[in-house]
Amino acid sequence: MDREEVAAWLRLLETPQVGREFARRLLAAFGSPEAALSAPQAARREVVPTEPAKALEQEPDNFPALLEATWRWLSDESTGPRHVLALGDPAYPASLLQTADPPLLLYVQGDLALLGAPGIGVVGSRHPTPQGKDNALAFSTHLSQAGWTIVSGLALGIDGAAHEGGLAGPGRTIAVVGTGLDRVYPRRHLELARRIAQHGAIVSEYSIGTPPLPPNFPLRNRIIAGLTRGTLVVEAALQSGSLITARLASEAGREVFAIPGSIHSPQSRGCHALLKQGAKLVESAADVLEEFPSKAAQTSASAPSASNSTPTTDPLLDALGFDPVSLDALIARTGWPAPELSAKLLELELIGDVARLPGQLFQRVSAG
Repeated sequence: MDREEVAAWLRLLETPQVGREFARRLLAAFGSPEAALSAPQAARREVVPTEPAKALEQEPDNFPALLEATWRWLSDESTGPRHVLALGDPAYPASLLQTADPPLLLYVQGDLALLGAPGIGVVGSRHPTPQGKDNALAFSTHLSQAGWTIVSGLALGIDGAAHEGGLAGPGRTIAVVGTGLDRVYPRRHLELARRIAQHGAIVSEYSIGTPPLPPNFPLRNRIIAGLTRGTLVVEAALQSGSLITARLASEAGREVFAIPGSIHSPQSRGCHALLKQGAKLVESAADVLEEFPSKAAQTSASAPSASNSTPTTDPLLDALGFDPVSLDALIARTGWPAPELSAKLLELELIGDVARLPGQLFQRVSAG
């Protein structure tokens, strides 16, 4: 896309009174941003209301700076290739075209070919349990090793673990973000974003310079759902953006998977709600892969489980189970004195078999 084409798309999409819906109408009527901009205002008014039709008569106040920043970003490939894809571009991902609201313009940093690769969305809570984070990493690693591209949203928690797992295999990972690609949010994922740009791809529909505005993040979930053949929800509360992604995936005819958890954990309630609505219950990555036989044949049978069922000889780990549990409950289960039990819990915590949760709760994070 040359500078003039970029300018026309930005004029159409970034004029405040226009927005996605009216821009889509204008493109359908006139065929291109250039044609919509050069059409008489009266012709535009036959397609959209007067206000947006009139607004396109002149550039927005910030347009020259936006165009310059966009072109400068696009021309700088020091951290990897950069692209702007318009709807109708041959490189535009076909899977997104099959959704109800495909982005009209996509900004991409990294490997453009990944947008057409078989993908699995892996999403979940920003505040996962230790087991949930381990599950996201293990499932994503195995799926990437089987050749699937892991698609997530670069958020803290499950998303970050999913991207790490994706980078561990040849499938790699795509991060779909809610900001312009000249920004990284959250800042704690700056290094992760750098590695994704080098070895995977980062995607956004938002123009360069767009800050992390709250309404943008639910909207970007439709891109995660649209780029993938299925979405795996690892952990999610009932009021969770992950459930939006799952709903959008289902509406687009894609598979929805959910990992069950403790009935006492708020972070499992979203997954349990999905399961009641017909999502597939998965306990291992193999459960995901069997829904896609042509790709599943590429993987081994040793898929990681959500909770390894290998028996353990440690009585305290057996007493813990896999649900969060209080010290008082453990005293009742084991009959051990509190000082001895606390010392043993600390020992298991230090070697990574037990995690200490808020509210003085403990949870087993491996099978021992």
